Amino acid sequence: MFIVHVHVHVKPDCLDQFRRATLENARSSIDEPGVARFDLLQQSDEPSRFLLVEVYRQPEDAIRHKDTAHYQVWRDTVADMMTEPRSSVKYANIFPDDAGWG
Repeated sequence: MFIVHVHVHVKPDCLDQFRRATLENARSSIDEPGVARFDLLQQSDEPSRFLLVEVYRQPEDAIRHKDTAHYQVWRDTVADMMTEPRSSVKYANIFPDDAGWG
């Protein structure tokens, strides 16, 4: 598994719009064959901060994800909603083993 945590800091007046756009992207993303999970989290003590937890079966699936129409619409839609460019951290899976991701 190839796991990406995407950190996003959203402008306070864009929270609802960002959530809607990101939920639409997440719902479409989980239908991609190379996506095992696609989670959207909002920080409890600072609601303008979000975390996307993207779990791909292979690193190449993350590249294919960025070629999808729904990702490109999301990227363009939320670009001006962020206070700073989003950042990401990539991880390799240790536990559960890859079969545990379903």
